[in-house]
Amino acid sequence: MTSWIPSLLLAAALAATGAAQAHGGTDHAKAGAPVRKEQKPWGIAADAKAAKRTIELRMLDTMRFVPDRLEVRQGETVRLRIRNDGTMLHEFVLGTKQELDEHAALMVKFPDMEHDEPYMAHVPPGQTGEIVWTFNRAGTFDFACLIAGHYQAGMAGRIQVAATPTRQP
Repeated sequence: MTSWIPSLLLAAALAATGAAQAHGGTDHAKAGAPVRKEQKPWGIAADAKAAKRTIELRMLDTMRFVPDRLEVRQGETVRLRIRNDGTMLHEFVLGTKQELDEHAALMVKFPDMEHDEPYMAHVPPGQTGEIVWTFNRAGTFDFACLIAGHYQAGMAGRIQVAATPTRQP
């Protein structure tokens, strides 16, 4: 009866290491899968067909985004197409400065943390990821690569969402 215990422990260890790929090479936006729409302070996920504009960004191994400043209008739905021009895995995460700071600290403590959110794109070297997002709240928001060490090295940018002017009667 105890002869199967080492095999079980080995299988459990192998399964755990396979599941610990927090930032593996898979695109989190599964083709054909419904988009999970949850209002965030910086907006809400959108369906690809709703995007009226595409913004192209590049991620570099110099720990920079190009461009690192974006401007959109409140209510605008955009496709963010993020290309990793580097040789290492990078990611693009939308958020507030406070949320990104907190998440980055967790990623340093738990680099194998797994997550899958519509405001994140994990992009292997030489590949492209996409996020389709509606910026339905005016303000200044941030984006960053939260892979341990990347954010701390300055891999971050800012999005300015201009308020929609109110109509005068």
